[in-house]
Amino acid sequence: MVVAQVTSRVRGAMPGGRAANRNGDDVNGGLKIGQLARQVGVTTKAIRFYEAKRVLPRPRRAANGYRVYGHDAVETLTFVKQAAGLGVTLAEIREIIAIRQGGGPPCVHVRRLFLDKTRELDRKLRELIDMRRQIRRSLAAWSRSKSGRAAVCPHIEGHRAVGAAHGG
Repeated sequence: MVVAQVTSRVRGAMPGGRAANRNGDDVNGGLKIGQLARQVGVTTKAIRFYEAKRVLPRPRRAANGYRVYGHDAVETLTFVKQAAGLGVTLAEIREIIAIRQGGGPPCVHVRRLFLDKTRELDRKLRELIDMRRQIRRSLAAWSRSKSGRAAVCPHIEGHRAVGAAHGG
């Protein structure tokens, strides 16, 4: 029921079954790229990029050559936007969509992906905390240290780089 209501609003359904955009141009039940972009909150350039990266299927073309998107493009682009906001890469998004299009639920795959991302974020967070600690030490030692010889700056050269603990 909710899907039908959303679909009806998306299509701008009118009596007689033909959809029209706000400018009155008939788009035969689909959306032009600008309409799709506005509805989802992305740019037309982003939509073309997603098409080129095979995240979004190429749309059909109207007689005038305009791209005409099916209403499933709204759902797909909304998903892409939400997934990207969670740090999911376009390649990963493409995999998730392919699993769904293959008829399977992608949730097991997404869970594994999120577990991996969580571990990676934890590692990066530890590195950032260590870097902050080293910068604070450098700032605290600033007034105590002498401006000795250095290739560029003794306040940087007197510290080991984060992640370079073992000749890295």
